[in-house]
This record gives sequence, structure tokens and C-alpha cells, in this order.
Amino acid sequence: MVTSLHIPRLVIAAPSSGSGKTTVATGLMAAFSERGLAVSPHKAGPDYIDPGYHALATGRPGRNLDAFMCGPELVAPLFAHGAAGCDLALVEGVMGLYDGAAGRGELASTAQVAKVLRAPVVLVVDASSQSRSVAALVHGFASFDPQVRLGGVILNKVGSDRHEVMLREALEEAGMPVLGVLRRAPQVAAPSRHLGLVPVAERRADALAAVSALADQVRQGCDLDALMALARTAPALACEAWDPAEALFPRPAPSRNRELSPRPAAPHAPAGPDVAARPAFEDRVRAEPGSENGRGGGPVIAVAGGPAFTFSYAEHAELLTAAGAQVVTFDPLRDEALPEGTAGLVIGGGFPEVYAPELAANAPLREAVAAFAAAGGPVAAECAGLLYLARSLDGKPMCGVLDADARMSERLTLGYREAVAVSDSPLAAAGTRLRGHEFHRTVIEPGAGSAPAWGFTHPERRVEGFVQGRVHASYLHTHWAAEPSVALRFAEAAARAR
Repeated sequence: MVTSLHIPRLVIAAPSSGSGKTTVATGLMAAFSERGLAVSPHKAGPDYIDPGYHALATGRPGRNLDAFMCGPELVAPLFAHGAAGCDLALVEGVMGLYDGAAGRGELASTAQVAKVLRAPVVLVVDASSQSRSVAALVHGFASFDPQVRLGGVILNKVGSDRHEVMLREALEEAGMPVLGVLRRAPQVAAPSRHLGLVPVAERRADALAAVSALADQVRQGCDLDALMALARTAPALACEAWDPAEALFPRPAPSRNRELSPRPAAPHAPAGPDVAARPAFEDRVRAEPGSENGRGGGPVIAVAGGPAFTFSYAEHAELLTAAGAQVVTFDPLRDEALPEGTAGLVIGGGFPEVYAPELAANAPLREAVAAFAAAGGPVAAECAGLLYLARSLDGKPMCGVLDADARMSERLTLGYREAVAVSDSPLAAAGTRLRGHEFHRTVIEPGAGSAPAWGFTHPERRVEGFVQGRVHASYLHTHWAAEPSVALRFAEAAARAR
């Protein structure tokens, strides 16, 4: 049912990457949270790392809003799902305000997300090398698309009191409110490396201190009352909140003759026994004694976590849980065995290249993963998981599930992809189409097995990844909310394995 969501909200954007969006957005989230507000954190685009800092600042899962991977039609429902019951929602943008998927116009841009959410935009401007020109810059961004409502500016990296005065005077002439001024403060900058910021899980104590310092900086430099007042100008958002159980098991529309209106099969559902078994699986999930939205005695799906495997969308675990699975996290750096009763294994993204010696040293777990795969246990591995399943990574032994070797390279592979599943696997039936993204500075040789995982159709055509037994391993990051059938298919595979 479509409802009106009344929640104050802001989109924090910038003219370009490196302007300070993450600094400001994280600081605002922490500062408003310290006021006792329930703040819902969101990130436009596919990035996994910034949401970790958002979660630290708010105590709530950082959630992504990616119009390319999930489609513009899911942006508002996913936002409503994450923001339910909150006092304020803040969305950190991606790249520059109007930058999106290459060659696709506004698709997946911060501007598109702001328009879909009908949210006012606050532009974070790196003012370190300009004075009066800031007015021309801001005017251009404010007038480029009349449907994007630019509500004010936060000036970042301001050098002095005199510099601030010149900037304020220029923006006053342009009629643009200045909602905050932040001075240069390198002491609170988060460290970066080859794929961006160092994730929270790798530096939790330091990250907590950095987030606290950002909150102090934002509280001192920004007009929180004015920002909240601007957030409250966002009109009611008419949409139905995304729900993982409903996404997996959509209720049939009311019909005068229900016998002629059966529940449609999930998109790209596999042919054969899986389809016939699906109603029984769904009934079992809904009838599970003591279960709620699928929680109960379902199959255990072990999900890799810890410092080496930090990339995961919150909706993935929610979908698996709604499908009846028990999601249990384990740390490949420390745990020497898979969780008890593991019937499915998910190894997502992260930085195994940073921890290759430690991962190699944990031989008992590597052997357990190899034995699980060899016994036909379903495995879904993405990027870091692909490397972990390889025979070696930078010369260090990994799990040896795949007859392939991985290494660091000088070349960054980054971008959106359109893909079709080439081979049947526990994750996707052949022919399933998904959009995803690649983000790595490693290579694996060979790049695809005899049964590839995906065939990329845009922006280039090539096969990639491995389907081997019940293992699906690939560099491609995907968002399962876009195609819930993959989560249900994997949960079903785990239930059968158990």
C-alpha cells in the first residue's frame, strides 16, 4: 500500500569528488545523533566504505541508494525502508552532483536521487582556492537543473576569517544561504589507500575518534538548526516501503476469481523442480514455529565478515533472513571453522589483498571452506570472495577451490556493468539479468572458468567469473534488492544442502 512518508531529509552533494562530502555527511549524522535524533544514513551510488562510517555515526545500518543497480523505481522504497521511524534522513551523494553512469545522462547521479526523494540539496564546496568565484560556481549548480532544489552551501577548507568573509559576501550577492563553514582540519581526515577510505572494521577505535572529531567540527561550524529547518521543507514522499518478505513472496493482487490469478513466479525463476518446490518452501518459511519474517530454524548461511571482508549491502542479509535462513557472521582471519550447521556460504567484498598472510595462516578455515565446496555446499563469492577461493593471492595460499591465481595490479578496474548469468548456479539461473559494478585493483588468471559466471553486455562484452559445482564466484558486485529471486534461490539451495 502506498503511504505518505513524512520525514525531514537532506542530500549532501558536492561539485566533484574530494570536496568533503563524506566529512560533512558523517559529521552531520553524528552531530544530529548526539542531539538525540534517530538519523537514517544513506549513500547514493555503490560505495561500501562510506556507509560504514555512517553506521558508526548513527548506530543504524548505512544503506545504499543506487539507481543503476536497483533502478530509479526502487530508490524511494529502499529509502523508506531504511528511514522508517527516524527523525531525520541524510543522504551522502556520489562524485559530483550531476555525475552518474557514464553515457546514461542523469542515471545514478546524486541529482537523480535528490529528485526521486524530493529532497533539498546542500552543496559542499571546497573553497580552498577561490573567493568570489564561488558564487559563479554555486549559481551554475543551482540553475543547471530546475528540478534540483539547492537549499544552501557548506563551505569546506576555508583558510581564515578574511577568506570566510569574502566567500559569504559573494554568496550573499548570489542569494545562496551559507549553512556552514569548516576550516582545514587534517587531523580528522580518515586514512585512504588503493580503493578509498580504510573501512571502519579495520580501525574501529580510530574511526570512533575520527567520527567524534567530525561531529565536533560540524557542530562548531554548521548551523544545525537551519539545516534541520531546511530538511523539514521536504514534502511528503508517496511510496511503499520496500519489505524483504514482500519482495520475495509478493501477495497476489485482489481478484474476483482467485483461481484464475495464481501468484506469478519470481523474475528469472529457474525451470524444473525448483519452481515446483517454491510454494512448499514459502509455506514452510511462513509456518516455521516461532519464526517471524522467516526467522527460525532455517538453514544456516555463513557470511564472511571481519576486517578482510567488509563489503556487504544490508538488504542481502535481510532477504536471506526473510527467505527463512539463519544468517551467521564469521571472521576468516580468526575463526578456524565455519559456523556450526553451515549449509550455505556467502563471501562478499573487502580487502583480502591487505590480509593475505593472515588469511593464508588460517589453514584450518581454508581447508574447511574447500571441503564445504567439494561436498557440494552452495557458495556465493563476490570480488574479495573470488580471491579467497582462488589457489593463491600474491603468492600466498588461499582456499584452492578455484584453479586460478590472483595478484595485485597497477590498474584500477571500476565501473557499472550490465550482465547476464551464463551458467546455472545456486545464485542465479542461466539467463538472469542483473546490473552491478566492479571495483578492484587485482587480477585473477584465468579471468573465467569453463563455465563462466557472467557475460557482460555493457559497456564491454566479455565473460567473467566461475561456476564450479555449487560455487558461484565473480568480481561483480550486485544488489540483491534489484532481483530478490537470487536470495531466494540461494536460500533454497542451502535448505536442500542441509
